[in-house]
Amino acid sequence: MSGKSPYANELSRRRFLNQATAAGIVTLAAPAIVRGRNLNDKLNLAIIGAGGRGAANLKGVESENIAILCDVNQDGLNKAAARHTNARKLVDFRKVYDHAKEFDAVVISTAEHTHAFATLPALQLGKHVYCEKPLTHNIWEARVIREAAAKAKVATQMGTQIHAGDNYRRVVELIQTGAIGNVTEAHVWVGRAWGWHATEAEAKAAGDIVFVQNRPAKPDPVPAILDWELWLGPAPQRPFNEVYFPGPKWYRWWDFGNGTMSDLGSHWIDLPWWALKLDHPLTIEASGPAPHLEIAPASMQVTYQYGKRGNLSPLQLTWYQGKHKPQLLKDGKIPNWNSGVLFIGDKGMLLSDYSKHVLLPETQFADFKRPEPFIPKSLGHYAEWIHACKTGAATTCNFEYAGWLTEANHLGNVAFRAGKKLEWDYKNLRATNAPETEPMIHRKYRKGWKLV
Repeated sequence: MSGKSPYANELSRRRFLNQATAAGIVTLAAPAIVRGRNLNDKLNLAIIGAGGRGAANLKGVESENIAILCDVNQDGLNKAAARHTNARKLVDFRKVYDHAKEFDAVVISTAEHTHAFATLPALQLGKHVYCEKPLTHNIWEARVIREAAAKAKVATQMGTQIHAGDNYRRVVELIQTGAIGNVTEAHVWVGRAWGWHATEAEAKAAGDIVFVQNRPAKPDPVPAILDWELWLGPAPQRPFNEVYFPGPKWYRWWDFGNGTMSDLGSHWIDLPWWALKLDHPLTIEASGPAPHLEIAPASMQVTYQYGKRGNLSPLQLTWYQGKHKPQLLKDGKIPNWNSGVLFIGDKGMLLSDYSKHVLLPETQFADFKRPEPFIPKSLGHYAEWIHACKTGAATTCNFEYAGWLTEANHLGNVAFRAGKKLEWDYKNLRATNAPETEPMIHRKYRKGWKLV
């Protein structure tokens, strides 16, 4: 390949930073020698959300000492406590912070609408934080958490587990060394179709759960294992119903989650976000079915326009979910992968999923010589965060990175719900041409709940 990559001027600097990060030179938190912590010492962890996704995260950090377990669901709490018999058991995550001297770091795996409320106190107390994706429930919360993390200077990590894989690293290296030239288009699609469906038959065909199309009029009995008021947290009051709980049913309802866009977007848009050094979009436009007042869509698509980033060209990134697919895929011009990321450059294309990638057209790249790897192998998604907590090394999905990614993903839903192309003022967190979107950017909380 001839020509100079738009990333060329930054490669030497980036290689140095990567090598420094791998060696523990780049610091975000106080080094272990300053805090008097030996690398073999175990962290004391508070686990907020111990069942469901929390159970998987708990397993990922069980090399450390589990000091506190907290969950509004007694079933998940008791199962975790059976494995960690010395841990303090709590139901209300706010009370975890009454015992701040008992833990060094927090792992948060609650439902999306309480992420920020569980995360912010930890940051304010100078505790390291691991939080599931998406980082927050809305755009304003993402900004609050990102800025609080910058001030706290602790080790943070969002639950974008695939980011630690080797495949993503090799794709980023190819894109950033100009393998397909100047990239001006990216397409990201996922086959999952969870959310609002036009008919029950459509939901069944998509493998989605079938539930009422509007908020249930009558409540169901609250399960004995659940503290419903604490589960609701800052969300608007509503009676319990089985269409909300257990997870991931809640994920489809706007009051509690943001559907596939912000959930799987955290994993799939992560790749172009990393490879193309994305920041904040200029405009966002969505299409799909008429927005439902209560429920996120099963199928939709969003087009983002990004401006120049240093010496990188403007970019159009399009997200597709459910029935929506890129035209090149529908026309049979690229492999028919159920989910994928397609980069389009002026010298070719690159198609990737979680575990594999291919340069296209394949005949053109038959003799292509790949660059020497320059992004170090991850210690492992959880191990990376634990190592950072102990040494002050950097993490790759820290809240500075994840905060901006979360803002952009949420903007896709805001554009969809608004039904218009948004012009985005990222400094002031507002769509300049759509003031009616303010409640979606920064919602009001239930009485008794306040973030800042």
